[in-house]
Amino acid sequence: MTFLQITSLLIVLAAGFGAINYLFLKLPSSIGILVVSLLASAGLLLLDLVFPAQGIAPTVRGIVSGLDFDTALLEGMLGLLLFAGALHVKLSDLRAQWKVVVLMATMGIALSTAIIGVGFSWLTGMPILVALVFGALASPTDPVAVLGVLRAANLRKSLETKIAGESLFNDGVGYVVFLVLVGMAFPSGHDTHGSGLMDAIKLFFLEAGGGALLGIVLGWLTFRVMRRIDDYPLEVLITLALALGGYSLAVYLHVSAPIMAVCAGLLIGDIGAKHGMSAETRKYVDAFWQLVDEILNAVLFLMIGFEVFAVSFGADAIQAGLGAIVLALLARLAAVAVPVMVLRPFQEFSKGVVPIMTWGGLKGGISVALALSLPDSEWKPLILTCTYMLVIFSIIIQGLSVGRLAKRLGREPELM
Repeated sequence: MTFLQITSLLIVLAAGFGAINYLFLKLPSSIGILVVSLLASAGLLLLDLVFPAQGIAPTVRGIVSGLDFDTALLEGMLGLLLFAGALHVKLSDLRAQWKVVVLMATMGIALSTAIIGVGFSWLTGMPILVALVFGALASPTDPVAVLGVLRAANLRKSLETKIAGESLFNDGVGYVVFLVLVGMAFPSGHDTHGSGLMDAIKLFFLEAGGGALLGIVLGWLTFRVMRRIDDYPLEVLITLALALGGYSLAVYLHVSAPIMAVCAGLLIGDIGAKHGMSAETRKYVDAFWQLVDEILNAVLFLMIGFEVFAVSFGADAIQAGLGAIVLALLARLAAVAVPVMVLRPFQEFSKGVVPIMTWGGLKGGISVALALSLPDSEWKPLILTCTYMLVIFSIIIQGLSVGRLAKRLGREPELM
């Protein structure tokens, strides 16, 4: 299939499944599209069992493989999604919560990676470095699907900022940690990554720091240009150029493209919106990026649903997947609770912060994409199956219940 045919198919299916969800299931948009996509996939698999001669499953599996999910997300959609998310997080709000955000996006990722990795190695007999790779790809959170639900729960702005800010940065940090660990676990498949500890540390700071610096520089230059322009179609185009061009430049320079997108989006969404855009331009920029966010997420969750055709489900893999879900929840609890304990002497927290941020730390498409991007090995099928089970559980079970938890706990007046 050509690129145009694939794009058309994805848009048509996303629109159709979105309509089905809106009319019948009435679930949050992204989650509903995922559920309908999974039901459609299950229906196709059932038809293949009934009519095996038609080759339905192999045909769909070939189409899904042709989508190249990991490349589409990591080298295309992710930059736009992160930029769009960062655009709506104000620096003033983030500054008030920066300690929590930084600790959860660094210490939290490290704790989560270690807990999942060690536990998964013990559970499956997987080599510890390979298991840590799984821990790294299973640690980043992706609350896009549930952020609307949390807003509907009328949470305090501080908690919403914690969730949004942490997820934006731990996506970038988690991606860098993943690259470092892949370089150590599969050195022959990633020659550009050093396999020693010092090489790994150097790579981490080079990728993360370089991505942040590039995002700030490009964001600032874009802001300076936009200050001199008062033409909203052109300014919307400039923000799109920043998101796409900056992400591609970061990939070319071998620095963290996700962190670049976050930093650039934060700068344009705050300083750029206040001092570089007219009220009319702000309205159109916000509307454009909200639409980009909604459309890409619809397509992303559609693709996640159909990735079931790329996964092999065996009894041992399912058992390992269930264990991975438990490990991920325990790791997420530690990733939230430990930073809160560290900061408690300096900042007050409500009891609602830990359970809401633990249960609201959803896994998403980036985890599946990272699993698909792994070099071929004997452990890749197991990692992919466990990752897929974890993501589906997280989005559907946690995503559909976190709103009720937030409504119960998230309105306490002392919530910080």
